[in-house]
Amino acid sequence: MIQSVERAALILKALGSGTPRLGVTEIAERVGLAKPTVHGLLRTLAACELVVQDSDTGKYALGPAVLQLGNAYLDGSELRARSLLWADSLAQRVNEAVWVATLSGTRVIVLHHVFRPDDVVQILEVGAAIPWHACALGHAIAAHDPRREELLSDDLPPLTGLTRTTRPALEEALAEVRRRGYAVEDQEAALGDAGVAAPVFGRDGTPAGAVGVVGPAERLLDPARRDAITLAVRETARALSRDLGAPRSISPASPGGSAA
Repeated sequence: MIQSVERAALILKALGSGTPRLGVTEIAERVGLAKPTVHGLLRTLAACELVVQDSDTGKYALGPAVLQLGNAYLDGSELRARSLLWADSLAQRVNEAVWVATLSGTRVIVLHHVFRPDDVVQILEVGAAIPWHACALGHAIAAHDPRREELLSDDLPPLTGLTRTTRPALEEALAEVRRRGYAVEDQEAALGDAGVAAPVFGRDGTPAGAVGVVGPAERLLDPARRDAITLAVRETARALSRDLGAPRSISPASPGGSAA
């Protein structure tokens, strides 16, 4: 591994962690490097437009080249490309917003977002990053992910008072996902919001990501609608998995990914 590249990547990840702008001292503390080293790397990253410096505060933020790279990633994502029609069909079927996401590190990244098919004002969430343990999409992926033990060993902070953070609670939740084929989120990432998601498998039989319905908890988790929503989500995930070339023996509704 090339040390300078690794250090530059750590700086970019620190700037993308949620705080809009960081000073050199703050970045150095987060990545565990000396301030002169961080300053030199920031100058190089700024020359490449991967970071920009605020002229008033002197603090740094991600630059426009990062957006270009992000868009190129989305354009090259087979999961996103294959999901366009399936996600739109799911949104129409359940009359709710749909997210397609993949796992990056310990966060779920939204690759595609289909708005709820009505006239309500909605915000595009493509690129949003959510801690895996706080959302249905994350649970759906982690339940079958080879790195499950690693994910469970990390420090998992609560986002709301309902976020499951303990290992026993999360192990139970992931086991339930493997048993029934889908995950349910009830106000764990944001109060009032819920989600229902199922894993999407790739050619190698491991999760490529997940597809899910998101919306108000009172609507998504209404007993009168829940069965129809979970069935639609599971069927969409299964169809998308087939489209990605997943082995026919793989089923989101069975333990360990084998056919039920």
